[in-house]
Parts: sequence; structure tokens; C-alpha cells
Amino acid sequence: MSSNGNKLELPASIVIRDLAQKIEKSPIDLIKKLMTNGVMATINQTVDFDTAAIVVAEYGFEAVLEAADEAAIKEEAGEVPLWRQMIAGEDEAQLKPRPPVVTILGHVDHGKTSLLDAIRSTEVAVGEAGGITQHIGAYQVEKKGRLITFLDTPGHAAFTQMRARGAQGADIVVLVVAADDGIMPQTREAIAHAKAARVPIMVALNKIDKPNANPDRVKQQLAELELVPDDWGGSTMVVLVSAKQKQGIDDLLEGILLVADSNGIKANPNGKVIGTVIEAELDKSKGVLATLLVQNGTLEAGDVVVAGTAYGKLRAITDYKSKSIKKAGPSTPVAVMGLSDVPSAGDIFQVVKTDKEARILVAGRLEAIKTQAQARKKVSLEDLFANVQAGEAKELNLIIKADVQGSLDPIVNELNKLGGGEIGLHILHAETGNIGNNDVMLASASKAIIIGFNVQADVDGRRLAEKEGVDIRLYEIIYRMTEDIEKALKGMLEPKLVEKTLGRAQVLQVFTASKFGRVAGCKVTDGELKRGAKVRLYRGTDTIYEGDLSSLRHEKEDVKEIRQGFECGVGFKSFNDIQPGDMLMCYIVE
Repeated sequence: MSSNGNKLELPASIVIRDLAQKIEKSPIDLIKKLMTNGVMATINQTVDFDTAAIVVAEYGFEAVLEAADEAAIKEEAGEVPLWRQMIAGEDEAQLKPRPPVVTILGHVDHGKTSLLDAIRSTEVAVGEAGGITQHIGAYQVEKKGRLITFLDTPGHAAFTQMRARGAQGADIVVLVVAADDGIMPQTREAIAHAKAARVPIMVALNKIDKPNANPDRVKQQLAELELVPDDWGGSTMVVLVSAKQKQGIDDLLEGILLVADSNGIKANPNGKVIGTVIEAELDKSKGVLATLLVQNGTLEAGDVVVAGTAYGKLRAITDYKSKSIKKAGPSTPVAVMGLSDVPSAGDIFQVVKTDKEARILVAGRLEAIKTQAQARKKVSLEDLFANVQAGEAKELNLIIKADVQGSLDPIVNELNKLGGGEIGLHILHAETGNIGNNDVMLASASKAIIIGFNVQADVDGRRLAEKEGVDIRLYEIIYRMTEDIEKALKGMLEPKLVEKTLGRAQVLQVFTASKFGRVAGCKVTDGELKRGAKVRLYRGTDTIYEGDLSSLRHEKEDVKEIRQGFECGVGFKSFNDIQPGDMLMCYIVE
């Protein structure tokens, strides 16, 4: 590996630790950058070239593939775009041109949304009352009798998700750059995403109406990033526009059609039906609503669709104007109803023949997800020492959150003193503030434990922690925090005991039995009673007995358990002070 100026040569795959050393950045910073792009990774995990290129672009580097790997990849993949991979196996004679799918990316405040609004207001078919009546995340415009499909939201969640999965829904990326501002960090990131996805890039040079606009300076910056403008002899089409003044919109749309023609974007309308989920939500009255982008074949009402782990028979299909349609061909965005669950943005959908085939396919995917979840075992202080004994863990990774900097510094100092023994202690990240989603995602990716001092975990953070299996520990006294971690490092931490209520019952009558002594005749009012479990007997607010439930009978037969609504006889070990009206609670300790 070598770097030349801002160019960085990288292999087809690289370990995150090595990548961090290469660009002289913290591995934790890299992991956080990856997470913001939807990729979960650990410090010793290998990432592919495309993923690495996206990350290093945010630090001002342009990644280039090492010569040997580049030749191998070109030979293996032929650098074919995703849409060509999706129509692999289709009869070439059946392929027909389809509308290009366009997404708009760029730096914040450079006018992405304004440009989309300008395109929509000038080019969407007129005659709609109040404009577009249903937002489905995508729409189509007509130019010279041809359609162009736009993914509606700049930096759309679907585009991010698909990038993380090595796919993309767009055929062309329009990069918006403000003529008065030039290339910014987010612009570089957008270029890296588009290059990694091998999608043609056009540049919309926006805000040319501003007095301080300097198009030539921006073109020079683009050329330095290997996006040489076509009027400078390069291959990147640069169109001057003003979204505010609605200037250059026609030129931009014509340019999109030219780029589409030069790339020969095609599909088989009669082939296998496949495409991408743009967005989805659960509507209280209508059920699951999903926006699908058809990329090959023709989707029809009544088709059985599988999208990720969701499936169902489509009850209705509507276009971006909320008009009900019977079928949708390639590059058509549609809103559909009928799926069993809410799919994720970026999921690939396909049409299958029967419900049975759909259920089998989804069952296999759910089983795979379950297996992955089981493999991602929660790392907690309780099981840390056992993992070390088994040779499975050699260090404890911590993320520290504190209320103020004055607390954070001594906590970090105290914890650093505990390292150096049999188990190493590594503080991945330490800062002030409550525990949120980013902290949990970092902990999940790095198998770390989150330690909070005088802070709380927000609701979303707690839910994500439960889902990802991340252990969050909250403390108000520093020495208790250090004591717990020191015990864990030495394998002395006692497991937490949690009481779980099984059921409750009311004593109706009291009997005397020669074998058991006094027996409570009870009715189970909630849950169940289990023989061998713990029991607590209340009289009013006082606890009069706590111990084992020694005998449990139902109609003269010994039983292991008795459920809500049934009556039973209960005996307590070495205790006879039972009265009608006493309340009984059955529980276990985990």
C-alpha cells in the first residue's frame, strides 16, 4: 500500500486497524464513521475496498485500488453496474430501454431539496390538485416524451442502506455543488459513495445566480477529484443551474437522458420481477404501506411479493399521483398494500409464484437472522471472567459517559489504573452526556460495555441496547463503579439475582391433613403456581411466610403446576399459621 498526495492505494480488502494506521486516525473514529454509513464493524474486522473508500474520503483521501487487485476485480466482475447484475440470465433480445433512476446527493445547504422542488414543480404532469397528493419517496417527470424517475429525498435512507449492502437503486447520481461554496466534506463523501457503487456522476452546479458564484473554481476542484468537466475535455457532465430561479432545469433533464443513453440502461419487462424497497411504514388504517421501485419485469396487483422478511399478496398498487394502477414496469415507483410486515429501506424484493414459496423463503431468512443474533452474544461484566477462562476474551472494552468533564477525567484515570492484569482494559470512547444510539452502536460493533456516571440512557438507546445485546451500567458513586470493574477483571463479580413473579393466589379455606399438616385451599388469580418454586404469604401488607412451596395438589392428585382460574391445595414447609383471606405470591429467582 502506498499513498500519493491525497490518493491512497488500498487492496481489495483491509483490516480496520490497518486502515486506521494507514491514514493515521483512531480505529474508533473509523468505526464510528462506518456506523454512520450503516456498516457495523469491529477493529479486527476486514472491510472491502468500496467500504474503505467511503470512509477515507471523509478524511480527504481518494482511494484507488492497488494495480494487482484492480486487474483481478475487473476480470472477475467486469465492473458491471447493479442493474446489469439484476437482469443476469435475461434474454438479450427481450431487453428494452427503461427510464433512468436518479438520486441527488451533495453537501448540506448546497440546494439538493430546492433542486428537487424545482424539477417537480416545472416538470411533473400538470392538472393535479395541490400537486402530488401522496408522498411515496419517489416520482417521475417527463422530458421529450421520455420518463425520468427521481428518488425523492436527497441522501435518501434507501440509498444509504443499499450502499451498505453493496447495492444501489439509482442508475445516475446528480451531485449538487454550490457555485459560491465549492467542494465540501459531504461532497467528497457523496463522490466516494457514487464511485464505490460504480454509478455515473453528473454535476449540477447550483446557485449560479449568486454574485460570488465561481463556476471555474468549482470545476478545478472537480477535476482534482477526477471528475473532469466535459467542456474541459473530460467525461463528467457539468450543468449550470439555479434552483431558486429555476434556470438550467431543462438542460439538466436533457443531460440525464444523454447519460442514460450512453450507458444503455435496459430491462426485460416480461422477465423476472425484481426491485428495491424505497421506504415503508405501518399505517393504522391501511396496514403496511411500502414504496417499491421495479427494476426488472412487470409488477401486477395480486402478485405474491417477498421483501426481506416481509411477504404478502399485493392488494393494491398506486403510482406517485395516488392513482390506482393494475401493473408497473421497470423503473416505476409504486406504493403497495398487502405485505405482512414492514420491510427495510434497501431490501431487494422479488415476485414468487405462491404463498407457500414465500413463507418458505422468509422462514429461511428468519432462521438465518436468529442464528446471527445468537452468535452475537451479549458481553457483560458477569460473564467476562468465564470468557477469559475459556480463552474467548483477552480484554474488556469500555465506553464511558459522564455528566461533566470534571467527573469524566478522574473516572478515566481510575479505570486506566485497573488495566495491565490478565485481562486488558481498553477505553474506546469517553465523553460527557447521556447514553444514546451512537454509543450503543459503537459498543455493539466493538463488543464493549457502556459505563454511565450520573447520566441516563435515553429511551431509544435502551431499546437498541436490548436488541443488540449491549450491557449498560449506571453508577452514582465512582468507587462502586471501579470496584465492580475490578471484581470483573479478577473474576469475582457476583451475578445479579432477579426475582420473577410466576403467579398469585388467594387462600379460600384451610384444611388439616395428617401427612402435610395445615393445607391452604387456594384459587389462582393470576399466572400459575409451580411446585418447588419460592412462595411468599401475605396477610394484609405483612409478609408472614417466605420459603419453598413444598406440596401442590389438585383434586387429590399431586401436580407440578396449576394455572389461573383453578383451585388447589398448597402446603408450606414447617409452617401452619394460615388463614382464609391470606394472599400468596409464587416466584423464582434467576
